[in-house]
Amino acid sequence: MPGRQELPSTLERSSRDAQRTWIKAHDSAVDQYGEGERAHRVAYGALKHTHEKVGDHWERKEGGRKGPSDPQSARPRQQPGRSGEGVDEQATKEHLYDLARQLDIDGRSRMSKPELLDAIRRANRSRTREARTS
Repeated sequence: MPGRQELPSTLERSSRDAQRTWIKAHDSAVDQYGEGERAHRVAYGALKHTHEKVGDHWERKEGGRKGPSDPQSARPRQQPGRSGEGVDEQATKEHLYDLARQLDIDGRSRMSKPELLDAIRRANRSRTREARTS
């Protein structure tokens, strides 16, 4: 099935650029591996190289930076790794602080970089959950 019909809800709320990245990677993966979970993982892997999750949607990474955003995206499929859930772990602390402000995360000024990453992940999950139920 073409990627346009498989588009996840977080990408439906994202820019055309993010949608196009996911769809192209998904359709290419379907041609190579067949329809299913693997095609979705490949598409998200490609998306995480250029975009980051902010709340309930995806935005281009700061400064147009490209590259893996978390340990799982940086490794071959056979090697386990932890997912950053779309949060760019390579981003600067200042950028993460700006995202935390945008997401209205309390206590952000006293947080370390790992704490900001965790808080942003929690806020993203919460915003996505809210958007799916409304």
